[in-house]
Amino acid sequence: MKKKLVVLTGAGISAESGIKTFRDSDGLWEGHDVMEVATPEGFQRNPSLVLDFYNQRRRQLHEVQPNLGHRVLAELEEWFDVHIITQNVDNLHEQAGSSKVLHLHGELLKARSIKNTHRIIDWHHDILLGDVDEYGDQMRPHIVWFGEEVPALEEAINITEQADYLAVIGTSLQVYPAAGIIHYSQAMCPLFYIDPKPATIYNLQNPLEVISKSATEGVPLLREKLKKML
Repeated sequence: MKKKLVVLTGAGISAESGIKTFRDSDGLWEGHDVMEVATPEGFQRNPSLVLDFYNQRRRQLHEVQPNLGHRVLAELEEWFDVHIITQNVDNLHEQAGSSKVLHLHGELLKARSIKNTHRIIDWHHDILLGDVDEYGDQMRPHIVWFGEEVPALEEAINITEQADYLAVIGTSLQVYPAAGIIHYSQAMCPLFYIDPKPATIYNLQNPLEVISKSATEGVPLLREKLKKML
């Protein structure tokens, strides 16, 4: 039976494919105040602005490709039972060939009803005001906005509790509840942290190895380290 490798990925791995990180140093996301485009209140105030913002993100997604970091994680399925838990809303892990991907914060290529969070459909084009589901309810991006519950959190915790190896790639570990997931791993589960500017991890019981590199440089190194541990 293959050992279980659980990988938590953040904006850093997608940034190397050309996707902008969640917010720039000035606190804005593509020139927008995050509270205007990533909260339920922002959507209520100006739904056209929010829909247009995510329509632009969705169009950008059709123009980018998975990078070496994504591809090596997919290759690791040859040796490990790989489960990817991602904070990213793109589909680059799936494009690269990863078969078990859990999206904590939703997916750009899906839309859902504003009335029912479980009414989710695939959606690869723009969402416009007037686009409704079969019940006549307006569609919105299938994105977890600030202030909303993270429906996949419990599943992510269950997966992490079973990990034999844990890797964190391209995330500052500052966004909760996602950042707290690593603390559900078993105490002796080795943790690899790949980031060019790694944050300090507090209250960690795991053996920790920090790889201060980008995803495209660090994930191939991770592959070699893990293979030696088999």
